[in-house]
Amino acid sequence: MEQKTVITGVIGADAHAVGNKILAFALEQAGYNVVNLGVMVAQEEYIAAAIETNADAILVSSMYGHGEIDCNGFRQKCDEAGLKDIPILAGGNLVVGKQNFEDVEKRFKAMGFNKVYPPGTPVETTIADLDKILGRA
Repeated sequence: MEQKTVITGVIGADAHAVGNKILAFALEQAGYNVVNLGVMVAQEEYIAAAIETNADAILVSSMYGHGEIDCNGFRQKCDEAGLKDIPILAGGNLVVGKQNFEDVEKRFKAMGFNKVYPPGTPVETTIADLDKILGRA
């Protein structure tokens, strides 16, 4: 089976590194080629890395609560850069305060994200979804 490449990173001004490292490690253990951009990643950096590596998906993490702001317009930028069909997934503490996750998920899907995860989602869930999306399941 062809190894799939995924881009990971923590978007915006967020410097929370631990969850991103755990996700990257788990993805590598599951057989993915992971390009981990680290923390404080701009939308344009995800896109440039995806183009450079011919990535199969982009996984965006955010823990400081401003993910919704940081992710706004991301799908459009991907489309404009020629990444029209690339799956984009987001997870973590994506919004400020305690909000109904179903509402948060609807807003992210309206922004063009394929999958959205609340805080505390097991990494196995994300990997299983990614396997389905990329035809590895």
